[in-house]
Amino acid sequence: MVAIQFQTVKEPVERDTRDIWQLRQDLLKEKKLQSDLLTEIRSTEEKLAGYESKRTHRKETVLKDTLEELKTEAGLSEITAPGIILTIEPVFEEFMLGEPAGSSISPDLLKRLLNELNMYEAKVISVDGQRVINSTVIREVSAETRIDGHRLVSLPIEVKVAAESMMEAEKLSNRMKASQSAEEFFIENLKLTVSDPMPEITFEAYSNKIRTNNMKPANADEGGDS
Repeated sequence: MVAIQFQTVKEPVERDTRDIWQLRQDLLKEKKLQSDLLTEIRSTEEKLAGYESKRTHRKETVLKDTLEELKTEAGLSEITAPGIILTIEPVFEEFMLGEPAGSSISPDLLKRLLNELNMYEAKVISVDGQRVINSTVIREVSAETRIDGHRLVSLPIEVKVAAESMMEAEKLSNRMKASQSAEEFFIENLKLTVSDPMPEITFEAYSNKIRTNNMKPANADEGGDS
């Protein structure tokens, strides 16, 4: 009777012990799973932070590159490119014959020269160290030719012209050597000399202030959908 009672009391104790052990095992598994999840979450957060940092850096790099491209297109950056150099100087033969040699270039003659260079797809133009941009003004002030306020008062004058490549520079040189511009300059007692293509010519940045008085921001509704 005692033995039977002992067995009756003992059996529930064994079941409880087994249940507690199982609970401990399950709890340990859950803790390990939780620890693994936390580790994975931290790793994912670190990766996301790294991606965000790279994306931000990439955006900054793209913005900087775009800004530099815009500055270059606007003529606000110094560049080095293949091209040719045109030299404008007096015709000394005329001076020796008793006729006055050309002492300056007229605004109209300079404009015609620049228009011809642009027609031949000149990439960048510089006149007497002055970068030519879209808003450049060439005019006569007090009997002096000025380009954006810079006085062209003495000869010789160098006109530097950039091309896309050495091949394009060679084409540009050949076209200008065969151009009628030399005759037009000769009529004004000036000599126009065209150089052979050069692999590297440095073009200074535009140094004057760009006027934006007549510009205004475009409205979001203007321009239409593309």
